[in-house]
Amino acid sequence: MSQPQTAKTDYDNPWKTFIELYFRDFLAFFFPPIEADIDWSTPTRFLDKELQKVVRDAEMPKRYADKLVEVHRLSGEKAIVICHIEVQNEDESGFEARMYSYNYRLRDRYNCPVVSLAILPDDSKTWRPGGFRDALWGCSTEFRFPTIKLLDYESDWAGLEESRNPFAVVVMAQLKTKETHNQPEQRKNWRYRLTTMLYDRGYCDQDILEMNHFLDWLMWLPEAWEKQFQVELKAFEEARQMKYVTTWERMAEERGLISGERAILIRLLNRKFGFIDDRTLDQINTLSIAQLESLGENLLDFESIDDLTNWLERQD
Repeated sequence: MSQPQTAKTDYDNPWKTFIELYFRDFLAFFFPPIEADIDWSTPTRFLDKELQKVVRDAEMPKRYADKLVEVHRLSGEKAIVICHIEVQNEDESGFEARMYSYNYRLRDRYNCPVVSLAILPDDSKTWRPGGFRDALWGCSTEFRFPTIKLLDYESDWAGLEESRNPFAVVVMAQLKTKETHNQPEQRKNWRYRLTTMLYDRGYCDQDILEMNHFLDWLMWLPEAWEKQFQVELKAFEEARQMKYVTTWERMAEERGLISGERAILIRLLNRKFGFIDDRTLDQINTLSIAQLESLGENLLDFESIDDLTNWLERQD
């Protein structure tokens, strides 16, 4: 799938979607003690809109990150889990302070324990934030949080290939996406290898489709290489004699639905506000089908182009 330039390095969106779809697997893979202490018979609640309010109230700049989840421990106690996904190529000096700020603001809002978790897919081997400390005149604050560095998994590639947890595939895809930067043929080969690996792991067809969506977004390919990949994947699935609609066909159908809904919304926006600038169109072109549906629902409440701009900014 050909994506606009603004989407090529936006690793945040597929991470956030995948965490929501497979939250228990996420904790089991990266933070098993936490997963073991949660009562999974009680439904979890995703509170992303509440997180947006906290960030907006804090007057912080737009950041990559972030899933906010309400869970219940086996003891019956409610807890809030905030998952940060930081995608950047260099150290961020204010990262620890921001983690602390999110944490205490959420603790104040919900009056219950708040656990902050950080996933770092960056390229730096030395940047390993783990806490925030502030002290003056005998008054001090110390805040620690668990951090997962994806680079650490490079040394256990065999373990990733053996794991049946879907986040093992996510980690492999993230590592190979960075490794094959500006190398489309190598990326195409790795994407094919990871995609076909899904069938050998015994996943159901819906899980295969969801993980293909993740790989499709993360391991972006130029149009010519994307077409070659689709030809190879179609041949693979036909050789396996898939009884359900093949993955590549289902993905193509969904892309067609997204394209049609996006075109309708743009026409409605043009009628409501007049000319839509290129930057706003670029933002709309990166929205998922769920976000497009949400935009359609909110459109009637927009009174000015500023309302649209603010809504789009919150989607990031």
